[in-house]
Amino acid sequence: MKSEAKIRAALPEGLLPETVRDMYERMVLTRLCDDRAFALNRQGKIPFAATCQGHEAAQMGAAFAIKRGSDWVFPYYRDTALAIGVGVTPRQQLMCLFARKADVFSSGRQFPNHYSVPELHIASISSIIAAHVTHGVGAALTFSMRKQPLIALISFGEGATSEGEWHEAMNFAGIHKLPCVFFCENNEYAISVPQRLQMAVKNVADRAAAYGFAGVICDGLDPIATYSAVRDAVEKARRGDGPTLVEAKVYRAMSHTSDDNQLTYRTSEEIESVKLRDPIPRFEAWLKDRGFIDDATIKDVKAKAQTAVDEATDWAEAQPPPSEDDLFTHVYATGPLS
Repeated sequence: MKSEAKIRAALPEGLLPETVRDMYERMVLTRLCDDRAFALNRQGKIPFAATCQGHEAAQMGAAFAIKRGSDWVFPYYRDTALAIGVGVTPRQQLMCLFARKADVFSSGRQFPNHYSVPELHIASISSIIAAHVTHGVGAALTFSMRKQPLIALISFGEGATSEGEWHEAMNFAGIHKLPCVFFCENNEYAISVPQRLQMAVKNVADRAAAYGFAGVICDGLDPIATYSAVRDAVEKARRGDGPTLVEAKVYRAMSHTSDDNQLTYRTSEEIESVKLRDPIPRFEAWLKDRGFIDDATIKDVKAKAQTAVDEATDWAEAQPPPSEDDLFTHVYATGPLS
């Protein structure tokens, strides 16, 4: 591989060789978790799965652009890579899918892929499209009022930008110059509705101007490009200069969820063509070309990730589900009031 000095020179500010290798490893781990989720659904072992295939690079770049464990993340249901990038483990992911009692997200009572990990500063997900965007702006308002050096990273698909709550959140954040980053993962389809039937503008980022702040576009198939765009937006927000709308152009390689059949609105030719844009082999080639990894490293990373997912699956499936005694757990406040 190339010398360490040449390797470092190939990276943008804030990234180290070990950091980009970590990004790659987590992207591979995400893909295997994603594949396992759909396999378990088809086996009738879990009720639902939502793919993030095609989104891994954008989500991982964004995860590494914030201060993980310090800044707050407000993800949406397709953000498996973002969650793993921030620190969610395969065991936690699989426990959530199997809805087991010890599930750290919700004690087995939340929808699959609906993360809530307070210790990692991952806020709870709402299935109501765009509802979490206002939650994230509310958190950003809190940071501003308390003069805390924190930002809120709020992610969503382009379909969410057709919801009123999204526009209300953008407007409020713009007026008050709140420390948040609106992160749009534009995969071109809101379930079965293509972007051209959702909005008259070509880019979601164009909408930011109406609310008084910048909108930027990045290649969401490139984790380094996404990292740079989100990092600039994060630094701007942390300085007190207000929000940014970052639009990462990605794609969705599979159906909207395990309950959807994309062949009813996409041709098989289109589906096959988007698979050629897979961000993982693309990033793999980028890393190899610059001397960050070699073939032996790639083989080792994939083997370790497969072992981790297999172990997590077996372990999670063996855990007990919630019982009748757990019916009212987390429904009412317990303990002393203060």
